[in-house]
Amino acid sequence: MSSNIRIEKTCMYCGEFFIAKTTVTKYCSDNCAKRAYKKRKRQEKLQTVDTSSSSTSVNGIQSKDFLSIQDACKLLGTSRWTIYRMIDRKQLTAAKLGRRTIIRRTEIDKLFQA
Repeated sequence: MSSNIRIEKTCMYCGEFFIAKTTVTKYCSDNCAKRAYKKRKRQEKLQTVDTSSSSTSVNGIQSKDFLSIQDACKLLGTSRWTIYRMIDRKQLTAAKLGRRTIIRRTEIDKLFQA
C-alpha cells in the first residue's frame, strides 16, 4: 500500500528544496545522505580523539618527579627525537631503567633557568 503524500522539504545536507514522498525523509538524494553520514562519522571520530587527548593532562605530568620520554615530549611540546638529541648533547641528564629512559623533572626545569 503506497501513499500519495508529497511534502516540500529542505535537504539537511545541501539546503536544496525537494519533494519528499515520506514524512521522515531528510535528504534530497542518496549522495546527500551518504555525505551527511560520512560527515557525522568524521565528527564522532574527532570527538573521541579530543576526549582521549584531554585525559592525559599536563597537570598530571607536572606533579611527577620522574618523567618518561613520552611525558617529557608532552610537557615540552617536542618530538621524542628532540628529547633524545638533547640527551646526546648532554643538555638533559637521563637514566635507563631496563629499556625505559627516565628524566628527572628538575632537569627539565633547569633548561628554562639558564
